[in-house]
Amino acid sequence: MLVKLALIGVLGIGAQWIAWRTGRPAIALMLIAGVLAGPVTGLIDPQRDFGALQQPIIKLAVAVILFEGGLSLNFRDLRHAGSAVLRLVVIGVPVGWVLGTAAAFYGAGLPLGISALFGGILVVTGPTVIGPMLRTLRVPARVRDTLKWEGIVNDPIGALLAVAIYAYITYIGPDRSVVAIGFDVAAATLVAALIGVGLGFGLTTAFRRGYIPEYLKAPSVLVTVIAGFVMADLIKHETGLITVTVMGVVLANRQTQSTAALKHFKEDLAVLLISGVFIILSATLQWSVIERFQARFLIFLFLLLFVVRPVTVLASLMFSNMPWRERLFVAWIAPRGVVAIAVTSLFALRLDDFGMKDADALVPLVFGVVVATIFAHGFSAGWVARRLGIDKGKGEGVLLVGANAFTAALGVALQGMGLKVTVADTAKFALRAARKKQLDVHRGDILDEVTQDTLDMLQFQHVIAATDSDSYNALVCADLGPEVGTDKLTQTGVDEDRRARGRGRVLLEGGETIDELQQRVAAGWSFGRTRITDMHTYDAYRARLSAAAEPVAVMKPDRRLLLFSTTQRPVVETGDTMLTFAPPEA
Repeated sequence: MLVKLALIGVLGIGAQWIAWRTGRPAIALMLIAGVLAGPVTGLIDPQRDFGALQQPIIKLAVAVILFEGGLSLNFRDLRHAGSAVLRLVVIGVPVGWVLGTAAAFYGAGLPLGISALFGGILVVTGPTVIGPMLRTLRVPARVRDTLKWEGIVNDPIGALLAVAIYAYITYIGPDRSVVAIGFDVAAATLVAALIGVGLGFGLTTAFRRGYIPEYLKAPSVLVTVIAGFVMADLIKHETGLITVTVMGVVLANRQTQSTAALKHFKEDLAVLLISGVFIILSATLQWSVIERFQARFLIFLFLLLFVVRPVTVLASLMFSNMPWRERLFVAWIAPRGVVAIAVTSLFALRLDDFGMKDADALVPLVFGVVVATIFAHGFSAGWVARRLGIDKGKGEGVLLVGANAFTAALGVALQGMGLKVTVADTAKFALRAARKKQLDVHRGDILDEVTQDTLDMLQFQHVIAATDSDSYNALVCADLGPEVGTDKLTQTGVDEDRRARGRGRVLLEGGETIDELQQRVAAGWSFGRTRITDMHTYDAYRARLSAAAEPVAVMKPDRRLLLFSTTQRPVVETGDTMLTFAPPEA
């Protein structure tokens, strides 16, 4: 068992790492890894290995994943996508449910009751899939926020639709009143939402008043999420999804000093859980289940991809202020993930126990939906965004934190190399010089980007902290590290007696402080570019470099910028362009 648990972790995280290195959809690679470990090799058999613990493990993992999704739903994001999200929930859910039911009934040939239940589940668009997909795309904020909010908000709605339809199918008594069943589900939903609100407000209040020490905050949140989910689930199955989502939204919008740390903890935990759950669920696919996938299901998949989703989105966003190119992109992107599989598998077992015909067909069908949507949308999202003209391209810009003479000169030099440069500072007056040199500017505290997302950080391949405060530069590198990646963060040098406190990579081989760099600019130092060729090699360049001059960066032919620092010297090859900081006599 220990070997299998370790194997699940290695396969899940390994697939995510390969996806990061290759740019492929992580969820697709995890699906492949799970199938190889399960039905192909037989190394992992969740039913045999976990037995009765399998469903509780998956349900609790889904609860934490949805809570983490809710924790990313800040109401500030709705300034971009509020109208679109509201339309996709109010109009899109009913339309998508009706069309999905029709597709399952006429396309897959399922009974009407099971078709309605499956159609309700499929109004979800998995946040576990959309999140990793959006990390590799640079699309407008409105599109990104719309897909993110829709995926997280619709997940519990789809589960509740399935609960209501299951209650109607299995209701036994003289009065099969739809109103009574609807009231029952609505009441349970309201109670679950109130539990989520109460737990969210209770935790944030306890944090603000210091009732919980720092080292217990993250564990307390995790335990509260699980307890809240179970509490609501005891009232009515699947309403726990509402509780954890609402609780996450409350914590996201009632900021505390620990919000950022909790967010990072939940993100790390969600990555582990998504990896493990997908490996487990895809490993449950046995050959007997795969063989039950019938040719008529292909008709349903075609209708789902090319009719149900496009018609649902276009009908919902009709007459909205979203440009038609963005509408078409949203209409195409609708991958399903772990929630769809987990909820469908649960109801398939219950309906099969109840004696419903064709209930066992739901398991291979939902895996078919997940596989088809992950591969269709995951591998085509970038291509579709480029074809529609909404892809912002690879982030090649450079963000310079601190407006001063050195950053202005460096910004002009980098802009001359064809890179987009943005200078950020809190002082309006300090930004004037950068603005006069035709550099983009951002007025505000860059540390706010950890929680506010007013600046698209994905557009930058490097962030260089070069303010007058060494401590602030170190803080920028420490706080933005989890957001943009520590490999993208560099700071100017610190005083010799404070060098150990530096948190980021130190710019330039000499590690000069910002004061020294500004003195050099005042003395006439400037930036120059040198092309490395077969005739003028890097060794020749270094030999001709004056003793005082320093290489700053090398730009590769693919526009990657690699910085020289006190600890790193990039490999320079023929075709690269060197950026040098040199005194006037050089």
